[in-house]
Amino acid sequence: MESNPKFRPNPSLKLMDQVREVLRYHHYAYRTEQSYCQWILRYIRFHGGKIHPKEFGSQHVERFLSNLATVGKVSASTQRQALNAIVFLYREVLHKPLDDKIAPVRSKRQQRPPTVLTQEEVQQLLRLMHGTHALMAKILYGGGLRLMECIRLRIQDIDFGHDKIFIRGGKGGKDRTTILPKNIRAALQAQVDHVIKRHHRDLEEGFGQVYLPEALARKYPHADREAVWQYLFPAKKRSIDPRSGREMRHHVLESGLQKAVKLAAGHADILKRVSCHTLRHSFATHMLENGVNIRVLQTLMGHADVKTTEIYTHVMKRNIDSLQSPLDGLPD
Repeated sequence: MESNPKFRPNPSLKLMDQVREVLRYHHYAYRTEQSYCQWILRYIRFHGGKIHPKEFGSQHVERFLSNLATVGKVSASTQRQALNAIVFLYREVLHKPLDDKIAPVRSKRQQRPPTVLTQEEVQQLLRLMHGTHALMAKILYGGGLRLMECIRLRIQDIDFGHDKIFIRGGKGGKDRTTILPKNIRAALQAQVDHVIKRHHRDLEEGFGQVYLPEALARKYPHADREAVWQYLFPAKKRSIDPRSGREMRHHVLESGLQKAVKLAAGHADILKRVSCHTLRHSFATHMLENGVNIRVLQTLMGHADVKTTEIYTHVMKRNIDSLQSPLDGLPD
């Protein structure tokens, strides 16, 4: 994300309030804000919690990150997230950029093959799920969506005319298009109708606003009350938005779907470690088994590098009945 070196936080604020002010100025996602604040607090507490981080140097950052790897045994991605948060603190808040030569002990990057269900196991799993959670699970498997991509879908992201699902602001801030399974069209249409009715009741009660990214909210000042921007899977109750302080209807929590998938996997006696992401892995593997070109699958999955997509070639079923041994090709 582009930084603006001219922006400086209010010096009268406490450090963590300054961090939040700068994060919001640069339009970071609320989850990123929470994550960065947690890592910065852990970093400060690791060094005693009494000294301001502006008094620290690169060696303090190295020591903290090395401890995460050697004692905390965190993954490489978790260590990188902690580094990103601390770099943000020094570059954007304290305006004291860190030395580029920071070299902490690195967490080991372990490439494990993904857990994939057979089509029979997927069928058993989905059969044991009900209501909205079943519909969401079918979207994960039918379109290869990540958990939060499904949770954050809005009404306008479902294109019934072209059987497409639009994923906006996915991992890495990228937009993409994927498949809308035909056998859930009716259930999705019923869900859209339900959301619109609830939205009309919210409007009648003087509410009806939904969260929009700040840039969109400025460009379309009345869009947050329009039906097309409402979440496809809204929360049952309205809540107070932590940034604006306004009462609005957010999307459902991801924990509900996570628990439903885990429970159904247990009832189906699937002896694998099953999560919501397993359905995305299964989508990719089954698409390859059905003959989909790997470059097409890369686009559907939203992978920046085809090497990420190629991992599914290691877990797909291969029909070896028609293969010939190289020995059979030799003359007698």
